[in-house]
Amino acid sequence: MATAAHSFPKRDAATWSGMFVRLQPALCPTDDQFYEFCRLNRDLRIERDADRGVSVMPPAGWETADRNADITFQLRGWAMQDGTGRAVDSSAGYLLPNGAIRSPDASWVSNERLSLVPAEQRSRFLPLCPDFVIELRSPSDGLSALRDKMVEYVDNGAELGWLIDPPNRRVFVYRRASNVEEEAAPEGLSGDPVLPGFRLRTDALW
Repeated sequence: MATAAHSFPKRDAATWSGMFVRLQPALCPTDDQFYEFCRLNRDLRIERDADRGVSVMPPAGWETADRNADITFQLRGWAMQDGTGRAVDSSAGYLLPNGAIRSPDASWVSNERLSLVPAEQRSRFLPLCPDFVIELRSPSDGLSALRDKMVEYVDNGAELGWLIDPPNRRVFVYRRASNVEEEAAPEGLSGDPVLPGFRLRTDALW
């Protein structure tokens, strides 16, 4: 079934397990200062939205981490065989065109776009939006906040995104210039044509 994009409500505070902090106008850290803040607190997952609000989230539970490792392993394996881009895990940060800093659970960037980023910048937040992103919902994550994030990725340049929701055994598929597709407990997910030949096995996710 398909639903229209850009119609999702904001953060679901009742189920969101992290902390949201507004810094501006009291504090206005630069991108480099924010990177150092994240580096000094590497045990936490820290993101920044387009309005410079900061989300601080605790480490994932073991089951979520296990699922995420499986997803990254599959994507990384495909990327190494394909050779046209690089895949990374949730520890990577991206500085999106709208100013937000996000860390999707798994992501892939083409070599062509990576080549446009100077080598010294790749050691910090990558100043672009990934071509492909995956967000994996944990039991404590608010679904509406993750939906907002997926729309943000697409608006900032992602060609394909999967929001995987194990608690409800479903996947939301986001594509450029397309409505959101919802799939119920699919046996696999195809990355074509953005990731030619990549198929994520989902049996371990449910």
